[in-house]
Amino acid sequence: MGKVIGRLTVYFEDPFWVGIFECIEDEKLSVCKVTFGVEPKDYEIQEFIIKNYYSLQFSPAVTTVVKETKKNPKRMQREAKKQLRNTGIGTKSQEALKLQHEQNKQERKIKSKEQKEAEQQRLFELKQRKKLEKHKGH
Repeated sequence: MGKVIGRLTVYFEDPFWVGIFECIEDEKLSVCKVTFGVEPKDYEIQEFIIKNYYSLQFSPAVTTVVKETKKNPKRMQREAKKQLRNTGIGTKSQEALKLQHEQNKQERKIKSKEQKEAEQQRLFELKQRKKLEKHKGH
């Protein structure tokens, strides 16, 4: 088993605060989007992660490149500040979210199509029964 990298990005997407969970495992990126509503405090985010992390629905995995380099601690601090200033999500994350959205859309289409066909079949059978009852008396 390889190294697992987890990252949470919280940003404001009008009118709500949104969190993007990224999980990189064996050079595969999967993403989950969570809407917080009002601006979450650090302790609220920590509680959310502890309580709900295992129930999150991550997108299908997308291959990505992970660079293994040792970094200077000061450089890491600068990059952390830079990431805090940046808003939005990476393109790989967007791609993974879009893939998850499309998958959910397909499932919804299939389910609604089945429901519509079942309703049509029920109405057809009802018409047939009424037709038979009409001709029973003669």
